[in-house]
Amino acid sequence: MREQAARLSRGHDLAKAIKYILKRWTAFTLFVEDGRVCMSNNAAERGLRGIALGRKSWLFCGSDRGGERAAAMYSLIITCLCRARHKAV
Repeated sequence: MREQAARLSRGHDLAKAIKYILKRWTAFTLFVEDGRVCMSNNAAERGLRGIALGRKSWLFCGSDRGGERAAAMYSLIITCLCRARHKAV
């Protein structure tokens, strides 16, 4: 890939893409060495979706104390969901 990148001009989109992947090669190939690592981050994205959707609603918790209670409840709910999915944990 380095040879291909050398043939292209620095501003070329393909050269930028090759440079990007070469900088992150270790992380990119980790899933080959460790079968537990997922190739995509879809699970993490799904996990954060609820936070992103609820962000505006949580602005109206009423007070700092209400916000702390909402955070505690959210943490409890997510912990229960994780334990239900991974019963061995």
